[in-house]
Amino acid sequence: MRDYDEADLKIDKPKTHAAGPVAVAVSMKRALGHMGPVRTAKTLLDLNQAEGFDCMSCAWPDPDPGHRHAAEFCENGAKAVAEEATTTRATPEFFAAHSIAELDSMSEHWLGQQGRITHPMVKLPGGRFYEPIEWDDAFRLIGDHLKSLNTPDEAIFYTSGRASNESAFVYQLFARAFGTNNLPDCSNMCHESTSIALQETIGIGKASVTLQDVYDAELIVLAGQNPGTNHPRMLSALEKAKQNGAKILSINPLREAGLVNFKNPQTPRGMVGPGTDLSDFHLPIRVNGDLALFQAIGSLLVEWDAIDHAFVEQYTTGFESWRANVTAVDWDVVTASTGLSRHQITEAAQMLRDSKATVFCWAMGLTQHRNAVATIKEVTNLAFAQGNIGKPGAGLLPVRGHSNVQGDRTMGIWERVPDHFLDSIQAEFGFDPPREHGLDTVDSIRAMRDGKASFFLGLGGNFVQATPDSTVTFDAMRRMAMTVHISTKINRSHLVTGDTALILPTLGRTEKDIQATGEQWISVEDSTCSVHSSRGPLKPASDLLKSEVAILTGIAEAAVGDRHGINWKGMRENYSTIRSHISRVVNGCEGYEVNVRRPGGFVLPHPPRDSRTFETTSGRGEFTTSPIDVLHVPDGHLLLQTLRSHDQFNTTIYGLSDRYRGIEGGRRVVFVHREDIAALGFQDGDIVDLLTRWEDDDVDRCADGFRIVEYDTPRGCAAAYYPETNPLVPLDSTATDSNCPTSKSVVIQLVRTGTPHARSGEGAQDRVGSDEAHKDHPQPRHLS
Repeated sequence: MRDYDEADLKIDKPKTHAAGPVAVAVSMKRALGHMGPVRTAKTLLDLNQAEGFDCMSCAWPDPDPGHRHAAEFCENGAKAVAEEATTTRATPEFFAAHSIAELDSMSEHWLGQQGRITHPMVKLPGGRFYEPIEWDDAFRLIGDHLKSLNTPDEAIFYTSGRASNESAFVYQLFARAFGTNNLPDCSNMCHESTSIALQETIGIGKASVTLQDVYDAELIVLAGQNPGTNHPRMLSALEKAKQNGAKILSINPLREAGLVNFKNPQTPRGMVGPGTDLSDFHLPIRVNGDLALFQAIGSLLVEWDAIDHAFVEQYTTGFESWRANVTAVDWDVVTASTGLSRHQITEAAQMLRDSKATVFCWAMGLTQHRNAVATIKEVTNLAFAQGNIGKPGAGLLPVRGHSNVQGDRTMGIWERVPDHFLDSIQAEFGFDPPREHGLDTVDSIRAMRDGKASFFLGLGGNFVQATPDSTVTFDAMRRMAMTVHISTKINRSHLVTGDTALILPTLGRTEKDIQATGEQWISVEDSTCSVHSSRGPLKPASDLLKSEVAILTGIAEAAVGDRHGINWKGMRENYSTIRSHISRVVNGCEGYEVNVRRPGGFVLPHPPRDSRTFETTSGRGEFTTSPIDVLHVPDGHLLLQTLRSHDQFNTTIYGLSDRYRGIEGGRRVVFVHREDIAALGFQDGDIVDLLTRWEDDDVDRCADGFRIVEYDTPRGCAAAYYPETNPLVPLDSTATDSNCPTSKSVVIQLVRTGTPHARSGEGAQDRVGSDEAHKDHPQPRHLS
């Protein structure tokens, strides 16, 4: 599946700054190459503007309308637009020329470069090619299959973060009208640990800050996050905060370029000057050491009495138990778990002590571990201890990695949606939706694997490449009687099919949406609870494309019909009808149609932020206690975290360059500390296979053909790109309480390619091999 030669892979020194003139050049070259000059100007100048369209990349909030730059986008945002608004087309003739097996042999990067899908396509049982199908026939085929199921719970309705609020609301309504809460989404694999932790501690699973709070903070803590690649527009906010006097504490195994220096391409200083130094102090923490670190910081704050006692007494519960827990912290365990010295941790704690307003930011580096929920609760403990919730310049900021993944959850895309939401559905539409919780992403894969599900519908995304344990997931998907994907471009999930498979091509964010009552617009929510409108400027890539709403209502009409008297046609013809329903069903969305049309939209209510009220079991902010969970790594092994290249967004591979880390021309690399390379008997540049065994299933897993790259990472740790490393993440290795895959805690062994341990195959096609070959491998285990 490679579209490059290993000989072309070049390794350079990692960059010490993010963005700058190179970012501008790369953005424009990519945009012009895909779209040409007219489309480039028409899209990029509308991107993230108040009357334009919202970026389909990350969910970083926009500045107030009066303070937006004419070029309010980053390099990766420009790449995302170029990928969607490309002039290249994947027509029925393209599919006729390439069998599914042939397409499946190509890399994800190659697939993405084949352009926009122009016609609905179907693979019938036994077929080797996708063939064109008319929309009405596609809806009828799907509807007939859904109506033939023994139980509605045999159907899986998956959602990617790219969906709009309008389509998400229609989608969850359709699934519940059909009779199931099987509504897994991409947040199950990323910030689910955040949602669980915050719901239990502050009563709402969302950020308690606004963008202005970031600007006004005295201290910003960046934990387990690489904004330079994953949320590049955040760098502008950090730069502004620094100019206002903020200090930044970064906590991450890799000292990424975006944590060091930012050259803002929108300013002269960024284009020709030295840029802005960002992190004032960096903690190169060992992978999975964050829980121990935050407890150690808490113990020092208690020792120094750097506690906001008035806030603690008035607004929280459980403080005494937390104080006893952190006071008893074992510093030998802390230093072993974090790889940091007591002096380093003390210096970081002093930064918190001296700050009167702290914003805590985090992303996947905290959420994808077994102890992720406990770790995020510990972050919340620190915020409680110093009263850093519900005041200017302070709060909790989980940075969402996909545009509108938070909005999807607000609109009801959740397998465990609360009863009050279901009550509102019943009051609005006159039917009692199913009350039993549905399946999340991991449990959906288990259900497909075990024959308990037979139908899969994906609203956007690339399910099989985004999920863990690729061999298991691929086999599970192929067990489906029918798989349906609503997509803009070809991806791997279209090629790992059920007996019958359909690709339904949809409009993108960049395109005009014309329905029976005229041009429509959609709405989205960002990481700070701000909801705003989005409208595309371009003519659709094909006259046959339908909007997400039109596709979903078409399927709903075929599968549910008028069973509950729901006016699917009315919602399709005028999205204001959907927003009217939203205003009566979704808390905080009263007057939705009017509020979301305002320039910049509106901000959803957030009780902890707005009034220091907490909708928890106790009615207060909940301090919690957790044991320090030390991940034991056997001798001769490393602890792997999976991560993105700078030239990708989630599973979309834009190119083969990760210039911030010095990688050009390839992706199968594993970053390892110099001393670990030597201790394991290798040299920089050696080609190895990555092997792992999960103790609970005793199965060996392998991803082969990775070049070792010497890198500044903590001893005992390694890093490599996903989805190439997804085959190493066991399906059953998940975070306690949230069931989020532990993609940042994979114990691996490096084995020289070509030895008896090596496995053949690549990427998601890697196979696990026999138990006999690996019977002597030490088994990783967790020690509490």
